Amino acid sequence: MKTKVCLLYGGKSAEHEVSLQTAKAVTEALDLEKFDVYPVHINKEGQWIKGPKLERPAESVEDLQFSPQNQESTHPLAAFLEGGEEFDVVFPLLHGPNGEDGTVQGMLELLNIPYVGNGVLASAAGMDKVIMKHIFAEAGLAQVDYVWFMRSHWEKNQEVTYELTEKEIGYPCFVKPANLGSSVGINKCSNRDELEKAFKEAFQYDRKIIVEQGVKAREIEMGVLGNDDPKCSVPGEIVPKKEFYDYKAKYQDNSTQLIIPAEISEKVKAEMEQIAIKAFQALDCSGLVRADFFLTEDGRVLINEVNTMPGFTPVSMFPLLWKHSGLDYPQLIETLIDLAIKRHEEKQKIKYTVS
Repeated sequence: MKTKVCLLYGGKSAEHEVSLQTAKAVTEALDLEKFDVYPVHINKEGQWIKGPKLERPAESVEDLQFSPQNQESTHPLAAFLEGGEEFDVVFPLLHGPNGEDGTVQGMLELLNIPYVGNGVLASAAGMDKVIMKHIFAEAGLAQVDYVWFMRSHWEKNQEVTYELTEKEIGYPCFVKPANLGSSVGINKCSNRDELEKAFKEAFQYDRKIIVEQGVKAREIEMGVLGNDDPKCSVPGEIVPKKEFYDYKAKYQDNSTQLIIPAEISEKVKAEMEQIAIKAFQALDCSGLVRADFFLTEDGRVLINEVNTMPGFTPVSMFPLLWKHSGLDYPQLIETLIDLAIKRHEEKQKIKYTVS
């Protein structure tokens, strides 16, 4: 009997196009002899539009975008809710807010449908870079210095926020929206003029921003896979040809070199594995994360962040790390589906009544 998989992609997010690329790649990798695949496209207006069961892989992202005119109901979730009972598992291929941040995960929890990846808590905490760093600090994980600001406070007194940043962090520093991935809205700053421009841009994408100390370091990433007993992939190194690994370098101009496995010592690798698993467990993660590290010139390992729904096309770092660890793309997808179903079964053991 085939497993019925709902692919959830698109989303009301700046990372909508990235999600479409991911969905196309997953349709190409899923074995349609084992799985019945139902695409659900969330358009940029937030409408959930269910397409017909896939008879073959999508040939283009246009094949996965459906018109809302087909819906009888105007409720944005109507098409999904009416057919939700037929799914054995949902695979959210969503990046950024309104998808990777615990909102969709919360809805699937209420519907009691198994879903791939992290739960509500890990998704929400992992999406918010400030909350994530607070949790890492509580867990005793070494990381770069940082400050954070709300848009409302910045608007009232911009000069104070700039002075505090210069005093606490200094230059160079990185200004980032707190709740966005794929390096959208991130800028490196070396002086006050660049800092002011970076604050203005970052606040276009979020009401909260984080400013991190710039360090001279190699960027090493590691995949983590599992539920209660996670395992790590081989490490990989990102070597940007530009100032840093931005959205354009990730998805558009191929201006980044990926070295897998990374050329690091066994001691450093073991330390990264330990930190990656500790971070995974501190956030109560499940399914998958990509753990991102800085390896400084003096040999310190600093955790930068974890991504609870990392880039997931076949040429993205997370799948490539697992490919080099012996798990190819189709196997990786099937493993994640299996982990989702097992986690859901485990949660069904919880009692919700008192004897």
